[in-house]
Amino acid sequence: MPQDITKRDVNLGDVMFGWKIREYEKTPRDRRWYMIMTAVTVLLLIFSVFTANYLFALIIVLFGIILFMHEIQEPLELDVAITETGVLVGKKFYRFSELDQYWIIYDPPYVKNLYLITKSVLKNRISIPLLDNDPRPLRDYLEQFLEENLDEEEEPLSDRLSRIFNL
Repeated sequence: MPQDITKRDVNLGDVMFGWKIREYEKTPRDRRWYMIMTAVTVLLLIFSVFTANYLFALIIVLFGIILFMHEIQEPLELDVAITETGVLVGKKFYRFSELDQYWIIYDPPYVKNLYLITKSVLKNRISIPLLDNDPRPLRDYLEQFLEENLDEEEEPLSDRLSRIFNL
């Protein structure tokens, strides 16, 4: 289980790499995007009522509420640190012993991410934007502790779809 760091007096080791990221990227959406999403939502709601699938209608409404809340809320700024003993993302600290693998997708300007795979069943993949950091020294450091997954050559489908559809 990752440790929830609330006090900074916990010794996490020396910070080898550190930067700040946003909790999520707030993508700009134009009027056309809102019109298309509204039309898709209305069509799905009509379909769910027509087929008497009220649970699906509830899921569509909840998804719309989540997107609305996501839109009006500003993303938090999180600290990322690769230390001697693990990885700190915001207030969550993952020891290297809790992590299984990593890979880096570096295809500027579209994708510059570090992906970590945990041994936990509940939260399997952690995506960390690299921003303007050079991935080579980071890769050299991480390979001391974790196995690099060389089979992963593209960003995960869920990340790609979120980027394409501005979700």
